[in-house]
Amino acid sequence: MEGLEINTLSFEEKAELLKILGHPTRLCMVYGLIQKGRCNVTTMQERLGLPQSTISQHLGKLKQGKIITSERMGLEVFYKVKDPDVVRFMNALFQEEISS
Repeated sequence: MEGLEINTLSFEEKAELLKILGHPTRLCMVYGLIQKGRCNVTTMQERLGLPQSTISQHLGKLKQGKIITSERMGLEVFYKVKDPDVVRFMNALFQEEISS
């Protein structure tokens, strides 16, 4: 494309982000985390009706993709969305203001 410089690294990063969010469970988890602000595994397990191990696997992929972060409070670990691009993407995807 003449006159248009393309930063392929940026496209690769965004494509990787979309791959991670491309699983329905992870998409649901991120949506819920944005709505609630933060959440622990037990609450996610109750809301999604999935085993703890499944929730943990999905959280691992979201953390690896730098979409979420965790914070330990006593014995519990709380997760929250840390990537503002993900919040904007989710708002656009669901055509509503979820929260941030």
